[in-house]
Amino acid sequence: MAEGYSHTSVAERAELAAVLPRSRLEPFFNETAEEVLLALARNPNLQEHDLLRLLERRDLPEEALRELAAHARAVRSYRVKLALVRHPKTPRLVSLPLMKFLYLFDLMRVSQAPAAPPQVKKAAEEMVLKKLDALPRGEKITLARQGSGRVAAALLVTQDAELIRAALSNPYLSEGQLLNVLALDELPAVLVELLSHHERWSRPYQLRLALIRHPLTPFARVLAFLPDITVNDLRDICLDPRMPDQVRKYIMAQCAQRLNQKSTASLSH
Repeated sequence: MAEGYSHTSVAERAELAAVLPRSRLEPFFNETAEEVLLALARNPNLQEHDLLRLLERRDLPEEALRELAAHARAVRSYRVKLALVRHPKTPRLVSLPLMKFLYLFDLMRVSQAPAAPPQVKKAAEEMVLKKLDALPRGEKITLARQGSGRVAAALLVTQDAELIRAALSNPYLSEGQLLNVLALDELPAVLVELLSHHERWSRPYQLRLALIRHPLTPFARVLAFLPDITVNDLRDICLDPRMPDQVRKYIMAQCAQRLNQKSTASLSH
């Protein structure tokens, strides 16, 4: 309840909150009654910093957020638009249209904001993805390092080694996303080579399998991966039509050697 207005009803406080000059509105910022908050959000005397102050509250009802979005100050304020998009309770029909006004890196932050609704985060990510091709190289590198895993994965398909290294260092990039990239047709050789040498991403078993299967993986890296691969998986790899003959023959020889060693070890016991 607004301090100093405890003797008034909710309806009376709402009537005042809607029309009082800014100098007399301070008590109403602590209101909890939904009707009063709605009225306050409509008050034409609110300034930009007042709207931002209200948007810091996570208990605002959806209708109040709609009113704030329609406020004349909000229409002219980038900061208010951004705060509305990031608010966890802003209705989707309000937040999604506002996203077209957001700058690239604010869209990136929205896509990663823990409190943002999943649909809003996904829409922000999609907007970032659509902008990638037209971005300057420097912005691509920053996004590759700091953007979502999907954005980093999308930026991997390039001849730019520095951009690839930046994307591979992204903390949100996942093994599954990299497996999807390796399954694409016509990948740049530099990407496969850098991935096969990467300290982190050359270690997971499924990625090693995918790299062994890939015709662009340097033969020396294939040889380095083979000792950790099971015989059954090596047999499956040999059936892959993409496998170069040189690699296929070497893998078949490895399988035969391991099976002979296993047979000899069994007989010795």
